[in-house]
Amino acid sequence: MDFSSLSNILAGQWGYLGIFAATLISSSTIVLPLPGAVIVFLYGSILNPLLVGLFAALGSSLGELTGYLAGYGGHYIIKKKDKKLANRINSVLRKHNPFFMIILFASLPFIFDLVGIICGLSKYDLKKFYVATLIGNFIKMTTISIAGFYGLSWVLNIFK
Repeated sequence: MDFSSLSNILAGQWGYLGIFAATLISSSTIVLPLPGAVIVFLYGSILNPLLVGLFAALGSSLGELTGYLAGYGGHYIIKKKDKKLANRINSVLRKHNPFFMIILFASLPFIFDLVGIICGLSKYDLKKFYVATLIGNFIKMTTISIAGFYGLSWVLNIFK
């Protein structure tokens, strides 16, 4: 089976919903990285890269809420055990613009869970967290998707 046959099967069976589900699952894990970006790269070469980026960002941002919720639940534990730490976390977020910091860190290709946990610990507004994460993930996932659109044939030629 060649790549074009495989790509037609993937695009026909799963499409954008498959991208959403794959990135949702890969982002739902805390600290354990799963290959959601690889799927976005591959689908970017098959489907519309902007739509791939959008669906991947929607799924990934929704999955990132697990880190936020873990931090939010841990807020009460940390506040009881170490009030100084809880106050330090809150003061750091008050000093810097958390909305733009979340966008920045979500757009970078690294494990974002710590940012979500910190935002949950500080009880940062959930809607603002989701929107900032969505914007950052859209930047990251669209970049990966466009890289797949233009670069997959180049990568495949390396392995020939």
